[in-house]
Amino acid sequence: MEELFNLKGKIALITGGTHGIGMAIGITLGKSGAKICVNDISEEKLELCKKEYAENGIDVFTVKFDVTDEADVDRGISIIEKEVGEIGILVNNAGIIKRIPILEMKVSDYKQVIDVDLVAPLIVSKRVVPSMIKKREGKVINMCSMMSVYGRNSVSAYASAKGGLKLLTANMCCEWAKYNIQINGIGPGYIATAQTAPIREGGHPFNDLVMTRTPAGRWGEPEDVGNAALFLASKASNFVNGHVLYVDGGILANFGYVKGENDIPE
Repeated sequence: MEELFNLKGKIALITGGTHGIGMAIGITLGKSGAKICVNDISEEKLELCKKEYAENGIDVFTVKFDVTDEADVDRGISIIEKEVGEIGILVNNAGIIKRIPILEMKVSDYKQVIDVDLVAPLIVSKRVVPSMIKKREGKVINMCSMMSVYGRNSVSAYASAKGGLKLLTANMCCEWAKYNIQINGIGPGYIATAQTAPIREGGHPFNDLVMTRTPAGRWGEPEDVGNAALFLASKASNFVNGHVLYVDGGILANFGYVKGENDIPE
């Protein structure tokens, strides 16, 4: 079983892996033996993340490039290939969200979210996957979302991108599975990160929504997503393809659940 999840000798690129869920994935894969590479557009974030990776025993390789720029992606990945080696695990994690009602959203804002959350995974994958095809081996993990399957108020651009990413994942599978490449997605639920702290604390009504509507009765931890990524990056998932694994505590299974009202009496 230990060998099944052993990533020793594998090189993993986690885009935007300098913080939050991306970092949790990087740490989990790194502790399983993979050489971790991360990118960002911020030199400051790239420098700051090194300390946290080091505290977890991981010597991370960092490189600055913009995932929405084809030439910059080619430059950045060429650096990784020269300094570290060819990428065997790609996690398309970099993303943004703009919470703006549709009638108030500028088209430029909508396009920016689509570019980062949907077009960038295509750009990075097109650059990385050819070497996987040559080796007849590889793993691609696209960070999808619960918004890949349903909408919410004020996240139209994000939901459009993540819905598209779910289908892009399926189409990548249709074209690349024959080369022994597994392409899957992860759909995180509501995860306790620094970004969600303001809506988890101080009696915020959204915290009440999450706690009452999630059958597991809690927020997810970044490590929960990291563990799912380990499964999809390992030999254990060699016949799992074109799938989105929702790590959501069951909220999609029963979004109508209300803690205390729907519970079966003991």
